[in-house]
Amino acid sequence: MTETNSKLAERLALVRPLFAADVALAGADPLGAPPAPLAAEAAGLSPNAVEKRRNEFAAGRSAVHQAMRQLQMPPAPVQVGSDRAPVWPAGVVGSITHTKSCAMAVLAHEGEIRALGIDVEEDTPLKDELLPAICSGREQAWLNGQDNPGQMAKVIFSAKEAAYKAQYTLSRAFYGFDGMELEFDLAAGAYLAFFTADRPPFARGDAVGGRFAIGAGLIMTTAEIRGRG
Repeated sequence: MTETNSKLAERLALVRPLFAADVALAGADPLGAPPAPLAAEAAGLSPNAVEKRRNEFAAGRSAVHQAMRQLQMPPAPVQVGSDRAPVWPAGVVGSITHTKSCAMAVLAHEGEIRALGIDVEEDTPLKDELLPAICSGREQAWLNGQDNPGQMAKVIFSAKEAAYKAQYTLSRAFYGFDGMELEFDLAAGAYLAFFTADRPPFARGDAVGGRFAIGAGLIMTTAEIRGRG
């Protein structure tokens, strides 16, 4: 196993317990040589996209296709919708994420699982100037009591990204970072993201649950919405 593959395997091993067994998880390395996306997928890329963006996109779609194989599905195109969100094949739900050094995708058969979210970020502190835009006053007060507030602020950023992706599958609602407020169970590596306003089918005070892990140079967060609607 190459050093690159070993690092990816380590990262996937950290994320795997954050999802239930019926969720397929796969990853790819944007810094390697990911396979080219399917033609229908590549059509969603801007012709002016830089090489970094193209590699991250290809790695994300490669992870998606691997996850499809885990679900005993032939790889199918996941195109980019008019809202820039992935367009999943009928009967499945999923989520894609990528950073400069890692891409991951999760996929599940639609049914008991209604929506998924995943986000990965480089394990670096959130920039101080971004804190007011990302974190509510209550969240900032909580951060003041943490041993590593910059790192945990990045966890908040990432968790809001993962929860947003999951809820968007059902609500198709756009909103900013103030649209959710988080509460953490650090011992369990878990969080709840509470809606701060009605986003049908979600009401203010409803929550999306998720989990997080930190390691191998990344902050990794997940979200699952279960129960038939």
